[in-house]
Amino acid sequence: MPRRIAKRIGLAILGTTALLVALACVGLGFRAYRQHIAAGVLAIHSANGVQEAGFVDIGGIKQWVQIRGEDRNNPVLLFVHGGPGSSTLPISSGWRPWETYFTIVQWDQRGTGRTYGATGDAIAPTMTLEQMTRDGIELAEYLRTHLHKDKIILVGHSWGSFLGVNIVKQRPDMFYAYVGTGQVVGRATFEKSFEIKIAHLQASALATSNAAALAELSPIASRPVLNDANRLAAEKWSKALALPSADSFELVAPIPPVFMPDFSLLDWYNWSKGMAFSAKYLRGREGPMFQHDLASLGFEFPLPMILIEGDKDDITPSEPAERYFEQIVAPHKEFISIHGGDHFIPFDRPDRFLTELVTHVRRFAHPPSAGPR
Repeated sequence: MPRRIAKRIGLAILGTTALLVALACVGLGFRAYRQHIAAGVLAIHSANGVQEAGFVDIGGIKQWVQIRGEDRNNPVLLFVHGGPGSSTLPISSGWRPWETYFTIVQWDQRGTGRTYGATGDAIAPTMTLEQMTRDGIELAEYLRTHLHKDKIILVGHSWGSFLGVNIVKQRPDMFYAYVGTGQVVGRATFEKSFEIKIAHLQASALATSNAAALAELSPIASRPVLNDANRLAAEKWSKALALPSADSFELVAPIPPVFMPDFSLLDWYNWSKGMAFSAKYLRGREGPMFQHDLASLGFEFPLPMILIEGDKDDITPSEPAERYFEQIVAPHKEFISIHGGDHFIPFDRPDRFLTELVTHVRRFAHPPSAGPR
């Protein structure tokens, strides 16, 4: 009897395993089919277009760079992603219309995505703002030579906006304009974000008549200092009150990230690992965005400075960015506020963001020259 039961159990396990394998094969096959269709949707067919990607030697390591556009004569736009460590490659299909007006460059920064996959944890000692600023400058120099451009445009999002200002401050001669969105200016950005979060928590506690939450949150709300004790209290009540995450957004793109062509399961693994790795060295109270301040770089910039900010951005509230912007001295500057916009305007409002780029930024890019000066 025991042998018969063991045999049945073995057959059941074998059958279940076979079913799971079959379902996995069907799922992977469907994903491959959708990726094939997506590749056709995103393909560049124009005679003077560019569609290339690969590793480039930057900062002593291999770093992944993707370049796409309908016309090589268009201005080059380098998008410096946020996170830190949040590669935009799998979520950028909504930028397909951008490629009519710009040659779009996406860069997996040091510690990010495919670049992380090529290096692993060995680069940990080099995960600094200073080194990544040098990386950005070296990449800009490469793009100018490779694409035969005099200058390029830099767009920085979130962490990428903080890194981006450091890049253009050191080498403004290489850039037609700087565009920041979800602009981080330093500690003030996160202090304002914390103040907004506590206000949301207090409102939620009032709405649910949660006396315990109100008792703990009210003293913090009266003086919302961003310290460890207050941060832990905010995390505790965010879970208890089920406060929606400010990090969530509705991606507007023709290709869901899971079906992005030429993005493997290994790429997804490295994307996730790179996020955690980069956060360890670049985020938090010991990270450069909290320990450094853009004001320390000075406010004079010899190039156009443009900020495109959402007035509903709770992650990097626009108020500190606007105060910083008011002190900037530049040949041209604009602060563009998007009504109802959140932290992820390039991804959940890509058409609106493109309109702002074409209207306010593209005109600064001169006709291409024979190469870098």
